[in-house]
Amino acid sequence: MKKGVRNILYLALLVVLMVGFGSIVVLSRAGRDSKKCHSVLVNIAEPYRFVTEEDVVNRLKKGYGDCIGKHLDSLQLHRIEEIIDGEGAVKKSQAYITEDGVLHISVTQREPFVRFQDSDFGFYVDHEGYIFPLQKNYTSHVIVVDGRVPVNVPVGYKGLAPRKDEQAWVSGMISMLDFMHGTIWEKNIVQIHVEEGGQLCLVPREGKEKFIFGKPVEVKEKFDRIERYYGFIKPSVEEGHYSRVDVRYDGQIVCK
Repeated sequence: MKKGVRNILYLALLVVLMVGFGSIVVLSRAGRDSKKCHSVLVNIAEPYRFVTEEDVVNRLKKGYGDCIGKHLDSLQLHRIEEIIDGEGAVKKSQAYITEDGVLHISVTQREPFVRFQDSDFGFYVDHEGYIFPLQKNYTSHVIVVDGRVPVNVPVGYKGLAPRKDEQAWVSGMISMLDFMHGTIWEKNIVQIHVEEGGQLCLVPREGKEKFIFGKPVEVKEKFDRIERYYGFIKPSVEEGHYSRVDVRYDGQIVCK
């Protein structure tokens, strides 16, 4: 076969293959366009019960509309994720669709580390200092810090504390609770109460004294002073002799 004829045949074959491939793509796209969403499947990863499948579906309907019956290619997955991520206890969601017409939504919930409670208003904070609202479905059994919490946020707020000084106070509280974790203080301190200006008052499980701790800074040094109180001062007086023990100041333990 002459070289020129062979080249023409190769070219023709290439054109046929390209046309065939293009037809397959068009048909596949057309088939996908014709498919509609027939169900929404929600998967919530963590064991917390802050958010339910019903919550996710209802939020999706309210913020995006009913996905059932819509063409798969018309679903805006990024927008769906934005709407679900707006739910108070949701850390991150991921939305994707499968060829069988199912919209899948995977949800990761935030893990509460501490609960702050000020009279009838409270909120959770995770270990990164992220604030999110209390949830009607479920109450997490975490440490509760009550009183005049120096963080000014509205009901339903989600995010870091608005001001730098508020963020610093929350960060200090997280560091303090981390320090207490796994120590004798975790069991023996039964209440952490916040007084004016973010000053802390610690209430022990036994005894009548309350420890004036001040702001959550120099945590180790202050607990060292509390330990010295129990080791040297308390044994020298009768039970209940002191009601307030101030450990705020370096080198001082002021008992009243």
